[in-house]
Amino acid sequence: MKLLYFAWLREKIGLSEEDVMLPENLRSVADLVEWLRGRGPGYQAAFAQTKLVRCAIDQDFAQADSSIAGATEIAFFPPVTGG
Repeated sequence: MKLLYFAWLREKIGLSEEDVMLPENLRSVADLVEWLRGRGPGYQAAFAQTKLVRCAIDQDFAQADSSIAGATEIAFFPPVTGG
């Protein structure tokens, strides 16, 4: 699965994207975020305040309880504001 990181998430993690093999027990975005936190300090910092992180599964906005089954791409980004 391809994971994409934008803005300050990219800065904290040190990657803009990565391809990963996820454990089969991950079912939701929340499960994925918890797994990512365990991958190191950069991930812990990026996902320290999950309420500040938005997510899209295959370019459709998703919530923490959204299923990741069958997804090919998951993107994480801060809230977007316009002006």
